[in-house]
Amino acid sequence: MNREALEDAIGAVALDQEIAGLDIIADGRVHGDNYADAAVYYYLRRLGYDLKGGHLGFPIYSRLHAGTLEQAVRRHGAIMVEQAKALRRATKKPTKIQYTGVQVLAQCTNDLHYSNSRDRALAIAKAINQDVLEVDALGIDFIQFDEFTWPYFYEDWAIEAFNTMVEGVKNAKVIVHVCWGNWGGTPAYYPDETAKAGEVFDLTKRKLDAAAPSATRSIVPKAYGAHINVLNLETCGRRSDDLSGLDTFKEFPLPDGVDFWAGVIDVKSTITETAEQVADRIRKLLRVIPAERLGVTTDCGLILLQRYIAKDKLHAMVEGAKLVRDEIRNRKAA
Repeated sequence: MNREALEDAIGAVALDQEIAGLDIIADGRVHGDNYADAAVYYYLRRLGYDLKGGHLGFPIYSRLHAGTLEQAVRRHGAIMVEQAKALRRATKKPTKIQYTGVQVLAQCTNDLHYSNSRDRALAIAKAINQDVLEVDALGIDFIQFDEFTWPYFYEDWAIEAFNTMVEGVKNAKVIVHVCWGNWGGTPAYYPDETAKAGEVFDLTKRKLDAAAPSATRSIVPKAYGAHINVLNLETCGRRSDDLSGLDTFKEFPLPDGVDFWAGVIDVKSTITETAEQVADRIRKLLRVIPAERLGVTTDCGLILLQRYIAKDKLHAMVEGAKLVRDEIRNRKAA
């Protein structure tokens, strides 16, 4: 993608967000036709991978590739710097740049170089950190990292690698985003021990795991060890059946200096929420999270939706937030 095309694309998605009334404008991940392309061509290639490699072998992300690593990881050119420059030119509002997280990238590696996964992860984290610091120096307000494999388990090095990736950030607020599934509209689920590794098994006969933690409990409080300003979880869209997990914040309150952003738009459905539905989801969140520490966003990215549906969902989110803000304002004035 040449510079003019990149700037035009980011300008278009920024305008959509501004028209919808969003407070923070994101880059829109326009540097790939889909998330798989972005992960392969804008990360693995620029970290020194050979792009040959099979698809990942589990249903949720089976369209993502495992690149092959045959040399030490280092940064081969910018990853999100040009996108950050284009976004700064496209809007006067606060801005957000998004990265794929280090655990995700380390896990989707066919590693023929490093002797252990920790060394690989830390090498990736240090290479991405070089890019992050350039983006931070441009005056971007928020830098987000998508660690969408944290819900299933944290690697032993997960928090150490994350903190290495964001070390030295001075200006931007750091967000970690966690969601459960999404690629192809697929909700995630925990693995079980019904079948042995490599066994072909009838999934209709799998055992339900009653001991699986709630969505929120699978992330909190472990995520508090990360050097973040914002914890962003898929919460009230497709996960609206699991709001009981919000009680986790009563047991493990947010650390000082960390806000909570909740997904209130179901990106796995083409049905646009009403403003009142969004408002009701926010009201439930306010039972647990103070209004001054709560932000709302979509459960995950909108890239798998038609553009007109995505825009409608953004409008619904903004209008729902307005309803609740007005209610809070009126209560304070009464």
